[in-house]
Amino acid sequence: MKNDLNKLFSKLDRKQGVAIVIILAVGLAIGAAILGTGSPESAGDGHGRENHAEAQDHTDAEHHGEKAAAHEHADEHGDAEHHEDGPRTGPHGGALFAEGGFGLEILLTEDGDEARFRVWLFDRDKPLPPSAAKVVVTLVRPGGAQQEIAFVADKDALKSLVPVEEPHVFEAAVAARTANAAYRFTLAQEEGKVKLSDAQIQAAAIAIDKAAPARIRTIVQLPGEIRFNEDRTAHVVPRLAGVVESVPANLGQAVKKGQVLAVIASTGLSEQRSELLSAQKRHALAKSTYEREKKLWEDKISAEQDYLQAQQAMSEAEIAVANAQQKLIALGASKEATGALNRYEIRAPFDGMVVEKHIALGEAVKEDASIFTVSDLSSVWAEIIVPAKDLNTVRIGEPAIVKATAFDSKAEGKVSYVGALLGQETRTARARVTLPNPRMAWRPGLFVNVEVVAGEAEVPVAVAAEAVQTVNDQTVVFVRVPGGFIPRPVTLGRSDGKFVEVAGGLSPGMSYAASGSFVIKSELGKGSAEHGH
Repeated sequence: MKNDLNKLFSKLDRKQGVAIVIILAVGLAIGAAILGTGSPESAGDGHGRENHAEAQDHTDAEHHGEKAAAHEHADEHGDAEHHEDGPRTGPHGGALFAEGGFGLEILLTEDGDEARFRVWLFDRDKPLPPSAAKVVVTLVRPGGAQQEIAFVADKDALKSLVPVEEPHVFEAAVAARTANAAYRFTLAQEEGKVKLSDAQIQAAAIAIDKAAPARIRTIVQLPGEIRFNEDRTAHVVPRLAGVVESVPANLGQAVKKGQVLAVIASTGLSEQRSELLSAQKRHALAKSTYEREKKLWEDKISAEQDYLQAQQAMSEAEIAVANAQQKLIALGASKEATGALNRYEIRAPFDGMVVEKHIALGEAVKEDASIFTVSDLSSVWAEIIVPAKDLNTVRIGEPAIVKATAFDSKAEGKVSYVGALLGQETRTARARVTLPNPRMAWRPGLFVNVEVVAGEAEVPVAVAAEAVQTVNDQTVVFVRVPGGFIPRPVTLGRSDGKFVEVAGGLSPGMSYAASGSFVIKSELGKGSAEHGH
């Protein structure tokens, strides 16, 4: 070949050779210009930019072979159905789809407080009026729920008849029909989705549960205060005046029934014990006389009258002894004096704690002075204030839950008393819940909230109370979807603190984030700086 070219150039003169070189250079330059500056629209194949973009990725044979086969396949379906791998962005900022000379741009826009679809139509990049095609969008949400949305003309575009509810996570099938052909495109929307893998969900300790029917208790919450159980609280008084000799009991000390709290020297007790001793002496003498007279009467020595008089005297002496003993018992003093006659030991009436002390060594106390308050704190009262509207709910015997306001603690009890009268100023009644207090955690004076069960009902859909979160002033539950979670707005109903009724927004069997949903909310907040459609 090279030898042939050399022979050819040898036959040409110098001027002819130069002309040939110039012609070849100009031809190369024009070819390069055509390849570098030719627009996709001017290629003249009638398929616009997409076909030329596709042609750049394939050989010439592929473009005219497989592509042509694809269009023949569409003709077999009869509606020129077309699916694109990824839509471009249109002039209005929406997803732009095109097939042949037909184009469609769809955008989810804010319309006041609602979100609606808008669709613009094109013919080879030239705007078409909204009446040029009928458009229907079918939404498929996570869980399989479908919604078909129709459109009406609105100025230069089509607008959806109904708003698109949150969350905006769905797959949309966009169907458009013109006078000559039908088109179908697919759009995926994942606005607000929090992407988390299974490993991340496990690491964040997010528990997955399913919305299901549940029994919900209706709760009425009322303010209250812990008070002493007055049935187990005693104000200890001496019952005899005297002077304090010793005080072995201290404030806050746990005491047992019969334990000595204080010792008082009392002249009144001395007189009572002297009376008992005198009655016992008289009783002993009367008993001896009775026994002697009884023997004499049995031996026919003395008259029966003497025997009967001795018997009566002994009975009267027994009564006097019993009377003196009962006086000492009523005073809380022992019948037998183990020391001085005036030694008066004041003892605890039952097991409890010394919660008040008003006595000191050497102090003179009166018989009616309150020197100790002993309370059995193993049981306390939660006293609550009940408005008139809740009196039908708060009834004796109803179960109640008492929760502390100062710390995280709760206990269960029952309503043991409801006042029959309303306060003239407050128009409220007082009630109380008897509360076991084995660990002494419920201290008198502690403010509490008391929850009384007003009723129970079966609800078709309920979720754990800790699953409910607030996002953008909306109450939401994070629903599990492939690859993460989406916030689904819900309408709540009754709650018992553990479960919440979902009146709208969730279907039975839907998986949601129960515990740990706050982690998902924080992840959603990180990506919510920009919110658009």
